[in-house]
Amino acid sequence: MIKVLVVDDSALIREVLSSLLSADKDIHVVGTACDPIDARGKIKTLNPDVVTLDIEMPNMNGLAFLEKIMRLRPTPVVMISTLTQKGAQETLLALELGAVDFVAKPGHDLAGGLEEFGREVRNKVIAASQSDVRGRAMARQPSAATSAPAAPVQSGFKYGANSLIAIGASTGGVEAIKSVLTTIPVDCPPIVIAQHMPSGFTARFASRLDETCAITVKEATEREVLKPGHAYIAPGDLHLRVEKSSGQLKCRLGEDGPVSGHRPSVDVLFESVAGQVGADAVGAILTGMGKDGALGLKKMREAGSYTVGQSKSSALIYGMPRAAMENGAVVEEVAVERVAEKLIGALQSKKSAA
Repeated sequence: MIKVLVVDDSALIREVLSSLLSADKDIHVVGTACDPIDARGKIKTLNPDVVTLDIEMPNMNGLAFLEKIMRLRPTPVVMISTLTQKGAQETLLALELGAVDFVAKPGHDLAGGLEEFGREVRNKVIAASQSDVRGRAMARQPSAATSAPAAPVQSGFKYGANSLIAIGASTGGVEAIKSVLTTIPVDCPPIVIAQHMPSGFTARFASRLDETCAITVKEATEREVLKPGHAYIAPGDLHLRVEKSSGQLKCRLGEDGPVSGHRPSVDVLFESVAGQVGADAVGAILTGMGKDGALGLKKMREAGSYTVGQSKSSALIYGMPRAAMENGAVVEEVAVERVAEKLIGALQSKKSAA
């Protein structure tokens, strides 16, 4: 049984969330709180497995409270967000602070999307209950005894004309992708990324990465030519594929149905890379719930690509990397801090051997 504490300043939202969560027999709402001060005491007494937390609340901002939770009592948190530009920015900051995932609220009248909202909340609370939040919090603590190796910074290395890096992630991917891209050489080949994220959030996600990475990070657009030193994020609610035409690799966006339960789907991206780029590509599957990406990454490996999975010890949720490892899609698993190093090293070795 998953014990959940619902924290929201709206009595209506508290009631709705409690009802929606209780529809799953494996979820038990042990309590509700109207603000962080109320929640602080209830977290201590009720010891919930997961907390749902609204960002905008009185007495203490949800982000400030989240930071305190992660510092003093690391607990899986699912943020309840709003579909606004400000909401997207604050949600991404919450994920960077340690929240496991987020769910966007339906409209003010709660009509139209309540059933889907409930299903998403339940799924993400279940996923959060299986996450290694405490392990991640400890890994973030500075230690003089350990230091993660950074990717070698290369200047002027000549990659193959069709060299490409493909990355897929889901829950926990915001931090994992940031870790990879901040350690990638600035002169890297093009990077294509599928991260499970709804429409309205991916543009801000790309913008935040662009602010912190040496490479250029942007949301992918239709028929955009892939350039070295650039990373392209699949837009929320659209599939991203790679197409080779006129000797150039380009982005193709699709509104066709979800694959492996998702749009964008990691499987869709990886399968297109396997078919269009083959052995000139490398791929990485990072933290996330479920199996999306495992079949596509296997096709990449069968096409001659080097493939890597995020290790269990460094993944917030080991589901997607585990599925890829179990079906033979992964050449090796490494900590997220070494993913960039491994991908670049494989491309350089391939080019040097050619």
